[in-house]
Amino acid sequence: MATRTLDVAEPWLEPASPPARHLLDHRVHPAATIGFFVVLFGGLAYAGISVFLDTQQVGEPLAMGAFLFLGLALLIALGFEFVNGFHDTANAVATVIYTHSLKPIAAVVWSGVWNFIGVVVSTGAVAYSIITLLPVDLILGVGSAAGYAMIFALLLAAVIWNLGTWFLGLPNSSSHALIGSILGVGLANQMMSSGGTAGVDWGQAEKVLLALLVSPVIGFVAALLLIRVMKRALPDPQLYREPQAGKPPPLHIRILLIFTCTAVSYAHGSNDGQKGMGLIMLILIGVAPTAYALNRTMPDSSTPAFVAAGQAARSVFDERAGGILMTPDTAHETLRQALKTESVDRAPVYAALSAVSRDIDRDLQSYGSLRKVPAAQTPNLRNEMYLVADTLHQLTKDEDARRVDAGEKQRLDGYAELLSKGTRFIPTWVKIAVALALGLGTMIGWRRIVMTVGERIGKSHLTYGMGAAAELVAASTILLAQVKGMPVSTTHILSSGVAGTMVGSGEGVQRRTVRNIALAWVLTLPAAMALAGMLYVLLLGVVRLMG
Repeated sequence: MATRTLDVAEPWLEPASPPARHLLDHRVHPAATIGFFVVLFGGLAYAGISVFLDTQQVGEPLAMGAFLFLGLALLIALGFEFVNGFHDTANAVATVIYTHSLKPIAAVVWSGVWNFIGVVVSTGAVAYSIITLLPVDLILGVGSAAGYAMIFALLLAAVIWNLGTWFLGLPNSSSHALIGSILGVGLANQMMSSGGTAGVDWGQAEKVLLALLVSPVIGFVAALLLIRVMKRALPDPQLYREPQAGKPPPLHIRILLIFTCTAVSYAHGSNDGQKGMGLIMLILIGVAPTAYALNRTMPDSSTPAFVAAGQAARSVFDERAGGILMTPDTAHETLRQALKTESVDRAPVYAALSAVSRDIDRDLQSYGSLRKVPAAQTPNLRNEMYLVADTLHQLTKDEDARRVDAGEKQRLDGYAELLSKGTRFIPTWVKIAVALALGLGTMIGWRRIVMTVGERIGKSHLTYGMGAAAELVAASTILLAQVKGMPVSTTHILSSGVAGTMVGSGEGVQRRTVRNIALAWVLTLPAAMALAGMLYVLLLGVVRLMG
């Protein structure tokens, strides 16, 4: 694996005085190349075997054609996470490599381990906050022609844009690319539909875009303040020196930088690692719903809790339904329309919630648990649970809490949480596959990021203290976003943090670099939207033509 051939020119960057770059440009040892491909093929084999075993376990193995189709979709989804490693994950190792605190291979492996831990312990909240941007019709009909066109359009648009910007040497955020792709598909779906189909959940989109906009500002300001505080509280002159060629920093500074690298790696895994997980789950639900549409790992003992929570919630529904009764089909359509229009605080909607929740309880009591739901009933039950849970989230979200009092909100939240656990889950093998894809992408793309972070943002080279401050702020900001279930860009937070430390130290920034980073931030969303929208229209036509 001759990684030096993947380095690209960056003509838009201002030159900086070159350090001892030969330390970063050494060839990769053949053993590392072999290890790379062993992990790559091992991870793909692990994912394939996991799908095979999961579908066998539920008694509905996939036909060869469906299995190959699923494999292609998963390969593209993991390719997105691999490319994410080029753009985002390498930021976590930039400081320790640039300062010679760790050798490149050791840094990448160490970062990969903590990315892996961050991915595995993540809750999935970020993954599903992105998925809820999609039109409800596409989420519920993920196994339809439109659903397959949606999945491939999202993935291909994000991968094409990420690879294109990486090849040209432009900074880019995988988060922006993916979210822009989702918005593009939603708008294209709305424009192509004649029945008032919803395009994008703009309420959720506003929250997501606000997080992407505010987080780099927080990174810049917090890092600026932190470096100034550090210079007063920690007046160690060694901390504010540029790295010396080939020499690691003093032990105490080295420990600090390894710690900050660890924190950013863990935070990145817990947030960025989730962005592809939700799409992978949509793929699995569409192709193999029996195995993945419902969380069959929930124990049989959870069924009484489901039923009790449903009864408690129906006491609220029935009180507000005004005596309206609905058939299941009418109830389903009522909830779909309510979610599209975001008009949920109405008597017919409460009546629909009551009717659908009764169906859910009836099925669970009949089969005994989610684990025992038969294949034919799985998609229908999953859609019922999804509709009720999303409607309840609309009813009880903070800004609209006035719709229900505190006691009612507690009952509805409890029911929505159980329903979400039953439908919004991520198997361990998906987390592991995503973590491996991120780590392997980092091994390819780290060198360009190291040079950019170390030399091309500020007018001077990055010092030990600047690197530590920027990474501490980045890790804290990303972890806070993870708690809130909001996606953020590691690239933009860390880059803005480095810029903040440069300004805070009185060194200043290279305007051309900062201008191009900002330009990429602005262009990524509309470009990804346009690309995904066109791909969606094209792929939908192809899928329908092929039947």
